[in-house]
Amino acid sequence: MRATRIAILTAGHLCHNPRVTKEASALARSGCDVEILGAWFEPELKARDQAMLQSMHFKFTPVIDLSSTRLSARALGLSLRVRSKAARALFRWTGLPSSFLLGLATGALRRTAQELDADLYIAHLEPSLPVALALLRSGRRVGVDMEDWYSEDLLPDARQRRPIAMLADLERQVLRDCAYATCPSHAMSEALTIDYGCRPPTVVYNAFPWSGRASSDHLLVDRKDRQIPSIHWYSQTVGPGRGLEDLFSALPGLKFETEIHLRGRPVPGFEEWLASLVPVHFRHRVFLHALVPNEQLLSRIEEHDIGFAGEMKFCRSRDLTVTNKILEYLLAGLAVVASDTTGQREVAAQAPDAVFLYPSGDSSSLASSLNVLLGSRQMLQSAKQAALRAAEERFCWERQERAFLEAVMRAVNAP
Repeated sequence: MRATRIAILTAGHLCHNPRVTKEASALARSGCDVEILGAWFEPELKARDQAMLQSMHFKFTPVIDLSSTRLSARALGLSLRVRSKAARALFRWTGLPSSFLLGLATGALRRTAQELDADLYIAHLEPSLPVALALLRSGRRVGVDMEDWYSEDLLPDARQRRPIAMLADLERQVLRDCAYATCPSHAMSEALTIDYGCRPPTVVYNAFPWSGRASSDHLLVDRKDRQIPSIHWYSQTVGPGRGLEDLFSALPGLKFETEIHLRGRPVPGFEEWLASLVPVHFRHRVFLHALVPNEQLLSRIEEHDIGFAGEMKFCRSRDLTVTNKILEYLLAGLAVVASDTTGQREVAAQAPDAVFLYPSGDSSSLASSLNVLLGSRQMLQSAKQAALRAAEERFCWERQERAFLEAVMRAVNAP
């Protein structure tokens, strides 16, 4: 009897999507034959993908590879970018949407997926949505992971440049017809069900393996002064619109010394933006660190004491989701100070001794929450221990994997 064949559609780099890696690994361990259809755009990220794949038990197929310096790759990249630019111009002038607006790899992803003979296709990320719909219409069995609510995930200005109506229609059709769906919070599951009239997606928190703690290097790489507490924040990009405005506005209200450590890729004009928000006397306590590979991130977070998760409520997706960030903080054993988004309230309700909420945009309340932890070593240590308990008992991948696998197997075995 052959193994169940699973194709995961993502159209991006493996190293940038730990949720895909965790799902593929879980399915491979359960005995499935797993292939991820992704894409390679940058040589450095391609090298990271290839290094990761050395220890993985699934296959990764790039549907396009634009990282190469070969003439054919450069010509393909130029062709795709020209077509993408034309699609954006057409949308701007006429409002007519195109799948090219969702990513350069969408066409290649569709062609490659349709050539596969998989028992189940699992769609991840925006570019896979039109592919998922095409597969459904051809009679294939498709699951979808709504890691974000794509049509509800942008700042108002950015929404004007995106095919929001097309995205919402794709989400509605795929969620109504798919074999199963998952999403990262109960709040999002409920909202998707109400808005789209679909079955409630299974909640799979975007947690990380508890077993990953065993590989921590226990080094002090970030910290400058071990004698004072440290606050950590990370994201792919460091800049406006990510909640750091709340943190910087709270600094004048802090009664105790602390270090602020930011990790990510700074936006253009970062230095000027930072200088406009951080008080002069505090700037020597703010440090910027480069992104690190996923396998090193937990070790770097573990160095710190408090994890800041100032998610903003500017869109429904950001309000409803439970981000990687807050769950990684818990796994690292950090006390968490978080804005009161609906998703983060969901986590705080299950880990009340580890997660301290403040009203989003209220820097005075944020300063008060931070002062409670910074001013009491006993309180801080108690919160850090509570974070570890919450991670082990609720918010680790070992707990979430079961719900994911059950959803997949029900879909595979359905008539």
